[in-house]
Amino acid sequence: MLDEILRQQIIKCVEKQMSQKRFAHVLRVEQKAIELAKRYEVNIASCQLAALLHDYAKEWSMEEYKQAVERYGIPKIMLTYGSNILHGPVAAHLAKEKYEINDDVFQAIYYHTIGHTKMSDIAKVLYIADYTEDGRQFDGVDQARYLSMENLDQAIIYRLKQTLMHLVEIEKTIFPDMIATYNYWISHVKN
Repeated sequence: MLDEILRQQIIKCVEKQMSQKRFAHVLRVEQKAIELAKRYEVNIASCQLAALLHDYAKEWSMEEYKQAVERYGIPKIMLTYGSNILHGPVAAHLAKEKYEINDDVFQAIYYHTIGHTKMSDIAKVLYIADYTEDGRQFDGVDQARYLSMENLDQAIIYRLKQTLMHLVEIEKTIFPDMIATYNYWISHVKN
């Protein structure tokens, strides 16, 4: 488990960065991440750290994102997709600066919105915890929760498929790396 003093410092910092609704989501993601980390024997403290910091920049303005893209060398194409994609990479860089997180936690935060072809166990836990935390209510969430406790890789494929179908249905552009991630997971993991 994450050191309680460090956890409280992070909570105090994170809470100032977001609405109460978003902060409640972050705490539910932390709880789900602990549950999944225990289930799959993944480092609990690292999963907590990633969960607590994953939405640190979610409610930033576009001007703040533009500055962060320049400062951290984040691909400018991400600006086109707004906070739904961009908040992960920005939060990862901020977390690395402020808390000196390791590479696995950095990657987990960076890719928690689109996934990645090479996700660490910590990244897998965050990716699914964010999707299945107890406050989420959408068609298919019960199946996602079920899969998350049976097979984390299958839960990842499920999230990728559901997200892509949703984006197509609402006629939103899809970040190219997400398609590459789906293609990787469906061909390398499913088979």
